Amino acid sequence: MKRVLLLLITLVMALPATSGLGAPKSNEANSLARRGTEAARNRQWDEAIEDLRKAAEMDRKYAPSLVAALLGRATTYAGQQQFQQAATDYDEVLKLDSKNTTALEGRGLMALKMNDMDKSLAMYSQASKIDPKEIRYLQYQAYIYEVKGDLKNSMADNDKVLKLQPNNPDAIARKTRLETRLAQEGSGAAPPPAQSAPPGKP
Repeated sequence: MKRVLLLLITLVMALPATSGLGAPKSNEANSLARRGTEAARNRQWDEAIEDLRKAAEMDRKYAPSLVAALLGRATTYAGQQQFQQAATDYDEVLKLDSKNTTALEGRGLMALKMNDMDKSLAMYSQASKIDPKEIRYLQYQAYIYEVKGDLKNSMADNDKVLKLQPNNPDAIARKTRLETRLAQEGSGAAPPPAQSAPPGKP
């Protein structure tokens, strides 16, 4: 949440001051953007998004401010366990910026909360392609594969975590558990349950 608010402050400071003749539309967009960013700073998300959406329609340079406000509202919805509403806002962000890893991670977590494992895996996989060294994405992928019973892919992603962070306790525990499950599958014994999902944030 702090990251989103810092982004909003940075964006409002960067808004250009327009002056002179011949730029009424630019002035209007600038005014809407400033009003929207101020509303976002006060966490008045609906008003912020409405104004910033209008500003972005007039001038695409305000799209990053709209993205920041949508992320702020999504974070609020997620904190209130309104997962579908948060997912909708993350989807809106991804329409504006398909490589936004914050939105991809948040959307993946919302899908996980709504028990849509395939959607969640797709989001984390996409985020991981953009930032392959982010351990959180790999941990979630390993967790989801484990829950789905795809132990080989779970092990593959878990090994990537261990390569980046050899002493990661969750990855070490998962590797032991996966090895046990693979051995038990070979012998026909009942497998142990998957551990809980790694800690994450919307």
